Amino acid sequence: MSTISYYDSNAISYAHSTVNVDLSELYDRFLPLIKKNGHILDAGCGSGRDSKYFIEKGFKVTAIDGSVEMCKIASSYIGQEVKHLRFEDFKEINKYDGIWACSSILHLEKNTLKEVLLNLSRALKDDGYIYASFKVGDEEGFIGDRYFSNFTKESFSCFLNEIKNLAIHDVWITNDKRKIRCEELWLNTILKKV
Repeated sequence: MSTISYYDSNAISYAHSTVNVDLSELYDRFLPLIKKNGHILDAGCGSGRDSKYFIEKGFKVTAIDGSVEMCKIASSYIGQEVKHLRFEDFKEINKYDGIWACSSILHLEKNTLKEVLLNLSRALKDDGYIYASFKVGDEEGFIGDRYFSNFTKESFSCFLNEIKNLAIHDVWITNDKRKIRCEELWLNTILKKV
């Protein structure tokens, strides 16, 4: 089973378990960097939770997801079409003020992740920002039915050195906001286009 197949098969239960998670701490660090009413790409939007929040705050949002079933759920939830698109196939230039990749691009193999981050950086306007989160660790591979590329602060810094048009603006670690997973640690990163 591929990671996308996992989300297609478990879309309803996944959306139900994540749609009400409070990520206001993350929003409060990212959104002040984005111009008022700016355009945000929600890359791997899942349930549509974050897209809905951004729309309610007055931002223009484009949402994409690689899972057809998640796209259906999120489209209904946010009241606009979510584009069915894999990260590897995403190619836009100079369009977004910010890109939000919460718990999404962590499912790519690290060599693919480099290309995707390059493509995301090209999609940013000058001085744009990307938020991306990863599980803390250095493992890479399948955990159950999903593929994960994990990072520590140090390994992510080394990884990003190879992507010349992005620089780390902020990096910090949080606990998972879901009570049943509160012991899991997340590496939160905000990257600036340079």
